[in-house]
Amino acid sequence: METAIPTVNCIRRPLSTNFTAVSVSGLGFRKSPTFFTRASVAVEDKTKTKAKTAVIRIGTRGSPLALAQAHETREKLIASHPELAEEGAIQIVIIKTTGDKILSQPLADIGGKGLFTKEIDEALINSHIDIAVHSMKDVPTYLPEKTILPCSLPREDVRDAFICLTASSIAELPAGSIVGTASLRRKSQLLNRYPSLKVVENFRGNVQTRLRKLNEGVVQATLLALAGLKRLSMTETVTCVLSIDDMLPAVAQGAIGIACRSDDEKMATYLASLNHEDTRLAISCERAFLEKLEGSCRTPIAGYASRDEDGNCLFKALVASPEGIQVLETSRKGAYAYDDMIKMGVDAGEELLSRAGPGFFNR
Repeated sequence: METAIPTVNCIRRPLSTNFTAVSVSGLGFRKSPTFFTRASVAVEDKTKTKAKTAVIRIGTRGSPLALAQAHETREKLIASHPELAEEGAIQIVIIKTTGDKILSQPLADIGGKGLFTKEIDEALINSHIDIAVHSMKDVPTYLPEKTILPCSLPREDVRDAFICLTASSIAELPAGSIVGTASLRRKSQLLNRYPSLKVVENFRGNVQTRLRKLNEGVVQATLLALAGLKRLSMTETVTCVLSIDDMLPAVAQGAIGIACRSDDEKMATYLASLNHEDTRLAISCERAFLEKLEGSCRTPIAGYASRDEDGNCLFKALVASPEGIQVLETSRKGAYAYDDMIKMGVDAGEELLSRAGPGFFNR
């Protein structure tokens, strides 16, 4: 069952624009020294002349949220393996991806989700890093050769947050209000329920950048993943939280996946100790659904698998036309077990493909 989170009242004061000054320690991370490099194997030690080799090099994007996820991984590794608490035993390597470099175009126009993982995967395959930390919603349904994903960390809240300076809910937004989002999933569901709104779909950038644009009046409101805001300790910016029924989340939203090379038994063992099986199974169900639809950033798709009160898996899914004119929904219920959940995801995908018919996503 979902943890109840009270709706936050409408925030009518300007949001802080000092986002670029956010430091690693300011995000509530462990304060032991961590040195960021692109792909260096050695960890700097200013008190010694001899460089120290990192035991585990964690590859990640450089956004505040990506770093929060990398530090969460680091803390869990240390908690499970105390020998990794020694200074320099874990190094965080920042890798800039194509998706981070090109912000002027919608993701769908420059290649889709793999743009946030490609360079990190290449660093992993080439042994420049030992493990890769990904937001699972950014990971394509296929994995690069020679890599595996043996670990999913416990999933955060999957719901979306509505953030606005002038209205306490989406329903209160005046007709013609501009909502910024980089997600076709959010755009289509939003316009399906509130066709009088306008949606800017190339509203890209990290969380801090999007909030700055909102504060500057570029848009009147935006929608962000509550999971990211929680990991950044920024829930004070939330106006209200949308229910699953109002906005079905993206496949794998709120989940962190950790990859390693398929031939690296030591890293696979480390990661296996961190794996949260309920999350892994839920993500597997959702990704099976996405794979059946051959979903990409050009297709508005949502899917969410969870345990119900009886311990079974409840899977909800939808596809939508880009402008939200039509939304097709379905659900499945079955045993919370891998084979059953994969079957549910595939079956739901086949149903929606059949109901959508050719040309559905171009309407």
